[in-house]
Amino acid sequence: MKRRTFIKSGLVGLSAASLLSSCSRISLRRPNILLVMVDDMGFSDIGCYGGEVQTPTLDKLAARGVRFSQFYNTARCCPSRASLLTGLHPHQTGIGHMTREYGHISDVRKGPYQGWLNKKCVTLAEVLKEAGYHCYMSGKWHVGTDDKSTWPLARGFDRYYGIISGASNFFKPDPVRRLTLDNQPAPEPGEDFYLTDAFTDYSLKFLDEHHKLHGQDPFFMYLAYTAPHWPLQARKEDVKKYRHQYKLGWDKLREKRFQKQKELGLFDEKWDLSQRPDNIPAWNDLKDPVKQEELDHLMAIYSAMIDRVDQNLARIIDRLESTDSLDNTLILFLSDNGACAEGKALGSYDQHPPGSHTGYGQPAYGDCWAHASNTPFRRYKHYMHEGGISTPLIVFWPHGIPPKFNGRITHQYGYLPDIMATLTDFGRAVYPRQYNNHEILPMEGKSLRLLFKGWETPVHNEPICWEHEHNAAIRHGRWKLVRVNKNNWELYDMEKDRTETHDLAQDYPDIVQQLWTAWRKWAQKVGYDPEFH
Repeated sequence: MKRRTFIKSGLVGLSAASLLSSCSRISLRRPNILLVMVDDMGFSDIGCYGGEVQTPTLDKLAARGVRFSQFYNTARCCPSRASLLTGLHPHQTGIGHMTREYGHISDVRKGPYQGWLNKKCVTLAEVLKEAGYHCYMSGKWHVGTDDKSTWPLARGFDRYYGIISGASNFFKPDPVRRLTLDNQPAPEPGEDFYLTDAFTDYSLKFLDEHHKLHGQDPFFMYLAYTAPHWPLQARKEDVKKYRHQYKLGWDKLREKRFQKQKELGLFDEKWDLSQRPDNIPAWNDLKDPVKQEELDHLMAIYSAMIDRVDQNLARIIDRLESTDSLDNTLILFLSDNGACAEGKALGSYDQHPPGSHTGYGQPAYGDCWAHASNTPFRRYKHYMHEGGISTPLIVFWPHGIPPKFNGRITHQYGYLPDIMATLTDFGRAVYPRQYNNHEILPMEGKSLRLLFKGWETPVHNEPICWEHEHNAAIRHGRWKLVRVNKNNWELYDMEKDRTETHDLAQDYPDIVQQLWTAWRKWAQKVGYDPEFH
């Protein structure tokens, strides 16, 4: 059978009638599942969400699939991964904050803040495995680091390669970060090692083993890239593509991205672009050409890291095509939180040479570029404003998404717990009430199935809620109530002002009270501790 090249040909040459016939015939088969999560990537970075970063693979997936304009993560690495894997809120899983390796919570070892996945939850791998899936993972785990009883193979995965902890040097991983193969130390990295490439190498290895040993049995692959999380490190040939592109500055970049987003149909023409925060200077006020050169370099490395992810996804797509698996593989792509403003406002250029193999450190691109990455939203990772919790979500599945809906954007909103509900739905798996003699909390999410079929019916008629480090929010329909730390609540009308530029809390005190009461009830249910530090 002659292979079709995904990037070049897509579905050209196949009639709509044959596709529909194929869909109706093969949809009876459960899909393979490829769940891809990137780390600290902003909402607007990739091409099909308004960015200038070269992401042809993702753009093609979007053109043949469905994009979400309003999908939410949980604003931080560990909580988002816990929610994604379990279909619960982070506090319910034992990761209401972060994992235990972080010194400032090293003594918190119980309940919602214990720091690893508890036994009241089940992972996607545990649930899908019971339904006959073979389950593999490559990448960042970060939902249990203390011992092997909290690692991937203890939570349903058949094979694993990656870093157990949160971040690492991309060229020479720190041994403390536990580069691991299954439950053992991984082979020593070679001279040409690059972490993003290595995650893909092992994903391909696991897929090859799967097809050899299990034939047409369905697989679940969770691929959790660490890019573009700091430290900013990329291959020189990738960085070269982006050098000097960012000397236009973050102000102009945000304007260009926002205009493209409106042209793509992601946002309403009437919405305003959020204002630049006070701690970020106007690009034109930076009179130092050396500083502008450094800032351009930081953003070029960041973009190169995303570019490399896209290149690696192309390798996986090619392998799926070569085994005739692509058309019945459900692929989901998203980010664990909004862009990262950890570090100095103007980036961390001076700690180690950015992009180099030297040290671990924290060469980061700063608030200035994070603000641009999250165009058109306010705030960043850690926060519950749209810039912290909004993620691209691309869903691709030729045998499950009718061709007439290819390239569609849905404006209905969903959040991470919906992934468990969706994958168990399509995988014909049963979410358990008990697992290994432990009572399991009820799933919190809802299946997104109808949104893949062209429906525009709301998924959530009930409020959905968030909390991290006392930053909190609740959304119910058009209304969103949000706060920073324990400061005053702000109210926004998401239908008229998703960029959160007009606080209506003083105008609608009754709505504020209703939403706050609902959020407090949720917080009590999940075990939120207002005294947690």
